[in-house]
Order: sequence, then structure tokens, then C-alpha cells
Amino acid sequence: QVQLVESGGGLVEAGGSLRLSCAGSGGTFSNRAMGWFRQAPGKEREFVARITRSTVIGYTWTGGSTYYADSVKGRFTISRDNAKNTVYLQMNSLKPEDTAVYYCAAAQDPYGSSRLSAFDFWGLGTQVTVSS
Repeated sequence: QVQLVESGGGLVEAGGSLRLSCAGSGGTFSNRAMGWFRQAPGKEREFVARITRSTVIGYTWTGGSTYYADSVKGRFTISRDNAKNTVYLQMNSLKPEDTAVYYCAAAQDPYGSSRLSAFDFWGLGTQVTVSS
């Protein structure tokens, strides 16, 4: 049974930082793109960031290519640790408008996209609240 479990959410003041983690089990995710999405109250779930599968260049594994929503570019960083089956989202310079439930997702293929339909496994989410 594939499971994704998010952690690291909480309450933080504007300008602060949080690091979200997403631990996968019941499968291997190294060949899948992984993504983070968020959903604020009364709004639709939206894309935040994704990272493609890791690749080898010479003798060095890369972490994969990363893509971000314009609203978080320059503030958030997605990364992955395939040995731990874990994906991270480092969030800096948080704003009240970043308040939402954050969801981790595993894509159907190595590259994914910003579309929800490209992801077929989802975690239950972790709440992030940014106070002004």
C-alpha cells in the first residue's frame, strides 16, 4: 500500500521559515516526479512545486529538475532524498497568503507537471499557518 505522509507544518510569523517533509512508503518513488500542492480555505488546490526524478551525469546523481509556481519562486525550495524516499519543501520568507494545507504527491511518470491530474498518489496534508 503506497503511502505519503507529510510533516513539518505549523504556525509561524510572517517572514519566518518552515521545512515540510514527505515520507513515502509501500513503493519506490525515485523514478517518479514528486510535487507539493496547497489548498487554502474556500480555494481550489494549487500547484506549488515539483521535482523530476534524479538522473546521473557522469558519476554524479542530480537531484532532478525543479519547477515552482510564480507565487513561491525565490522563497521555496523543493528537494528529494531518494535513499530516504523523502521529499522536502523549504519555505522561507513566509507570507500570510501562504496559509494553506500543503499536500505531497507522487506523479505518474518521471517528469510530472503542474496539473493535479498528473499525480496519482497523495498524502493527507499538513497545515501551514502564517500570522501577520
